[in-house]
Amino acid sequence: MHSKVLQSENSRTRLTLSEKSESVPKKFPQFLASTLATLIALCLGMCLTWTSPALPMLEKSERKITEAQGAWIGSLLTLGACLGAIPTGSISNFIGRKRTLQMLALPLFVSWLTIAYGNRVEALYVARFVAGLAIGGVSVAAPMYVAELAHTSIRGTLGTFFQVQITVGVLLEYLLGGTVASFKCLALTSSVFPILFLVAFSFMPETPVYLYGKGRVDAARKSLEYFRGRHYNLDEELLRIADDIKEANTNKAKLSDLFSCRATLNGLIVSLGLMVFQQMSGINAVLFYTGNIFAETGSLMAPDTSAILVGTVQLIATLLSTLLIDRAGRKILLFISSFVMCVCLVSLGIYFHLKQTHDLSYLSVLPLVTLAVFIVVFSIGLGPIPWIMMGEIFTPKNKGVASSVSASFNWILAFTVTNQFQNMTGTWGTGVTFIIFGIICGIGALFVGFLVPETKGKDIDEVQNLLLESSVLNCTCRRTESV
Repeated sequence: MHSKVLQSENSRTRLTLSEKSESVPKKFPQFLASTLATLIALCLGMCLTWTSPALPMLEKSERKITEAQGAWIGSLLTLGACLGAIPTGSISNFIGRKRTLQMLALPLFVSWLTIAYGNRVEALYVARFVAGLAIGGVSVAAPMYVAELAHTSIRGTLGTFFQVQITVGVLLEYLLGGTVASFKCLALTSSVFPILFLVAFSFMPETPVYLYGKGRVDAARKSLEYFRGRHYNLDEELLRIADDIKEANTNKAKLSDLFSCRATLNGLIVSLGLMVFQQMSGINAVLFYTGNIFAETGSLMAPDTSAILVGTVQLIATLLSTLLIDRAGRKILLFISSFVMCVCLVSLGIYFHLKQTHDLSYLSVLPLVTLAVFIVVFSIGLGPIPWIMMGEIFTPKNKGVASSVSASFNWILAFTVTNQFQNMTGTWGTGVTFIIFGIICGIGALFVGFLVPETKGKDIDEVQNLLLESSVLNCTCRRTESV
C-alpha cells in the first residue's frame, strides 16, 4: 500500500493517509447549496440597478426629486454597504454563516416596503442606506458560506456563483423596470425575492467549518456528509478543518500584520489597486443610471429596452468568465479588460461630446454597442478577478483582515463614484466624464501589466515569492509571517 503525505496550507502539520481513504464527493448538494445561498446576491444585484428604472419613475410621480437627491438615493446604498461589510465577519463567527445570511434578508425586505410606502425623500434615503448595510454584509457572508462548503475540486466554479447571481439580479430588475409601470409595484415585486431566499435557504445546513470551530463535531460531520455524500470518507477533510482552525486560533491576525512583511504589503497594494480601477472605471455609475444614459443618447431604442439588453449581455459574459478565468489566466484577462474598457469609454465620451454640436443620429447605435462591449470585458476581467485574486495573494493568517480592508475600500469607492457621477456630468458633461473614466482604465491596464502577478495554477508559497520579488515597494521585509 502506497501512502500519501498531505499538508494543510495553514500549518506544517502533516497527515499520512492511505490511498484507499480517497473518494469522490457528490457535487449536486454543493451546487444546490451554493445556488440557494447566493440567491441573496441576486437581491444585491436588484438593489444595485433599482435606480435605473426607478429614478425616471420618481421624476414623473408625486414625489418629484432633484438631481442631487437622486444622486444620494443611488449612492447611499454603497455607503451603507461599506459600513455593513466591516462587522459581518465577526457576526458570522459568532452566530454562524447561515444565520447571518438569513438575518441580512430581513433589512432587505423592510427596505423595499419602506420604498413602496414612504411618502418623503428622507424615507428613500433611509431605505437605501438600510439596504446597503445588508448588501455589504452579504458581500462578505455569502462567499464565506460557499467557500466553506465547497470541495477543492470545484471551489473555483462555485466561487463564481456569487457574481453570476448578481448579474441575474441586475437583469431581473431591468426587466421589471421595463414591464412594471408603477414605482410602488416595482418595489413590492422586488421585495418578494428576499423572502424567497429566506424560505429556500432555510433547508440548507450550516457550514462544517463553523460547526467544528464551535466544538460541535458531530454536527460538523453531519453537515460535511450532506455536502459530500454518505460514501465519501470524511476523516481526511475533518482533520484538515481541525488543523486550519487550530492554526487560525494560534496565530490571530492583526491589522498591523498587513504592513509587517513586504510580500503582504505588496499584495495589499495589488488588491487595493485592482479595487480602485474596478470602481473608478465607472461601472456602478453605468449600472445605476443606464436608463438615463440611453435616454440622453436620443437612440430610437427605448431606454428600458437598452438597459435590458445590457443586462442580458452582462449575464452571458459573466457566465463566460467562469470558463475563461482558470484557462486563460488572471493577468491577461485583467489587461485585456482594462484596455478594451478604456477604448469603449473614450469612444463613448467622444460621441457624447460631439453630439452637443453635431448631428450623430446615424451613430445612435454606438452607445449601445460600446456599453455592451464595456460590460462584456468588465465581466470577464475587472469584475470578478479582483475578488478572486484577493483570496489568492494573502496567506490564510492575513486573508480575513485583508479581505475586510479591501471590501470596505471597494464600497467606499463605489459610493464616491455613484454619488458624484451626476455632479460630474452636470459640471463637465457626460462626454468628458466618460473620457475621464476611460483614461483611468488605461492607467489600470499599465498597473496590471507592470505590477500584478499571475496567480493561475500557483500555490500560496509561489504567489508570496512573486510578491517578494515585486518592485511595488523597495522596503525591508520582516519575514515573520507564517506562509
